[in-house]
Amino acid sequence: MPTPSDREWGAFSDAAPWTLDLDAISWRDGVDELRRAAAAEVPALTRPRRLPPGLRVATVVGGLGGAIVPWLVRKKFDRYESPEASRADLSFRLRGAAERFGASYIKLLQIISSGEGLFPDELIAEFKKCRDQVPAEPFDAVRATIEADLGRPIDEVFSHIERVPLAAASIAQVHAATLRTGEQVVVKVQRPDVSELVRRDLAVMAWIAPHLVGRIPVAALANPPALVELFAETIVEELDFRLEAGNMLDIAMMLRDLGQENYEVPRPHPDLVTRRVLVMERLSGFNFDDVAGMQDAGIDTHEVVRTGMIAFMEGALIHGVFHGDLHGGNLFVMADGRTALLDFGIVARLSHERRMAFLRLMLGATTNDLKGQMAALRDLGALPPDTDLDAVIRDIGLDQPTIDPTTLTGDEMIREVQRVVKALLAYGAKLPKELMLYVKNMVFLDGAIARLAPELDLLAEVTNISMYFAQRHGERIAADLGMAALSVDVDLGSVKAGLGVDDGVESLTYRELQERRQLIQKRMRAAAR
Repeated sequence: MPTPSDREWGAFSDAAPWTLDLDAISWRDGVDELRRAAAAEVPALTRPRRLPPGLRVATVVGGLGGAIVPWLVRKKFDRYESPEASRADLSFRLRGAAERFGASYIKLLQIISSGEGLFPDELIAEFKKCRDQVPAEPFDAVRATIEADLGRPIDEVFSHIERVPLAAASIAQVHAATLRTGEQVVVKVQRPDVSELVRRDLAVMAWIAPHLVGRIPVAALANPPALVELFAETIVEELDFRLEAGNMLDIAMMLRDLGQENYEVPRPHPDLVTRRVLVMERLSGFNFDDVAGMQDAGIDTHEVVRTGMIAFMEGALIHGVFHGDLHGGNLFVMADGRTALLDFGIVARLSHERRMAFLRLMLGATTNDLKGQMAALRDLGALPPDTDLDAVIRDIGLDQPTIDPTTLTGDEMIREVQRVVKALLAYGAKLPKELMLYVKNMVFLDGAIARLAPELDLLAEVTNISMYFAQRHGERIAADLGMAALSVDVDLGSVKAGLGVDDGVESLTYRELQERRQLIQKRMRAAAR
């Protein structure tokens, strides 16, 4: 069969259920205007209020109290067999409360569930269930939404649609179906009334966030009002599936432009996309955690990881666009080893200035340019514009020999973390929105390496990726940064410092890094008791 014409501009499958013509997609013309309107709505939704916004605050506070107080009582009387059992019970209670509160809070737990390595394992395992194990809407409600948005009876569109969803998450659920014309599709259907509920919950979060500033070090560094603003920007866009379908096209075009043959995006239907319904091509493959299945099928899992790292970084650094919510439920590996990307509700778009800052940050990391990295973080908004960068480097101790954390006691490690956080807060450090999404994705890729390529030499891989960018994109990067030519003399000093290893270390597999992390976590948990 001839190659579908839309493969010339998009990273789509060869077996096309339909071929996309950019000039003939019925819902595409208004997408940019809808995206601008969604962005314009965010300031009003996140405006700080003096008074709590209605009874919803009492409902949320009361629900959280009902979840946490029983746990506190059991903990006080030593009713748990271990700290792990205590954390597992609290995580279970919090998930139950979030599911009762609805879409906004489920979405927050979904975001937290992507933070493997940042949060306790018990919490991650429990919150992962919010990705696709949320109670589903009755099929009658699904039918009503489809028929209202498509303007015709469901039987006129689908010859068959599964009543039990493939997955149910915070904003929507997805059903397998077959079109009247015979194509196998997936139908994403928004939950009833979720748009109104999300906007009401954002008002509650915006009221609570300023009260958290400066209360606890981690919250202060993360900047709770900015977190609410980021959450509002992403979830408001997720409430209109025409924006998600537009994101699918943009990511497909970006991957094709980069020549990334190992990634694939499902085609959205050219006509069956509305605010609350999204019909797309059905793809299938291995769950991202099914390492044994992939290896039995002859798939090179190391190559899967490498492709993921390079494609993600290329999208951000070269095009200023990247999938903003990578996790195991949003991608799978097909039988031929290519990775299918799913769920494009959150896509990060960097301004030219922010993309340049990211480029300088990555370049500084691979050339051990500490001041260059700090300047890039300042330009990304992580530090105030008038920050004395040399003073930050000195006060945090970046100019000192690396301290191997495995040589410290638990108390010493806790004191060191507190010292660094206190110093950063004194300079007004914050975690800007784009950097939050980037870091969250990097945390996911970190976990992907642990599962798919634990013997990967991290230091060698960083060197290889640096040289790949220099050889493939060196001319463009040099032009973007105003340089005559890009000369990358890889110096992994800052990378090694970030991993907490001595500068003399020449190789470090991910398995070795995990063992170091487990030792550090064990000592810090023991010191915190």
